[in-house]
Amino acid sequence: MASESSTQVGGFSGPQVCGLVGITYRQLDYWARTGLLQPSVASARGSGTRRVYSYSDVLELKVIKQLLDAGVSLQSARRAVECLRQDLGEDVASSNLVLTGTSSVLARTNGEVVDLLAGGQGVFNIVPLAGVVDELDADIVRLHDAARAKAVSDRRHEVRVPRAAGE
Repeated sequence: MASESSTQVGGFSGPQVCGLVGITYRQLDYWARTGLLQPSVASARGSGTRRVYSYSDVLELKVIKQLLDAGVSLQSARRAVECLRQDLGEDVASSNLVLTGTSSVLARTNGEVVDLLAGGQGVFNIVPLAGVVDELDADIVRLHDAARAKAVSDRRHEVRVPRAAGE
């Protein structure tokens, strides 16, 4: 159960993040090396060290993945993430990201717009983010449940050494 407690307290490992977000480890590594998203809990510092990602990091990565799945270029996703970094949190679940050729804005359901469209340029993509937080939370619960089930299974299959009479 060590992996479960380290996940809860210390963050998420690279392979866990890949599973939660739906990306390859190669993508995660590239995004970290190019500065798209640096892990905020622990960065890799040479051979044998591992990156550790926070919940907010995983949420940002999930948003990036959703943008890419919606046809947004990686360059535009980078610009969008810069906008979102100020606002990722409880409001992201009720937000829509509006992307134009030159800027990004976060449009909340209450009508508030974080950053105005520059020059009134047309919108080329609107990506709803409503399900990202709920989906990530459900995936994390499944991850913890799987770790718990594995620990129980491991305990059941331990080799027991019979004791001699009188011990």
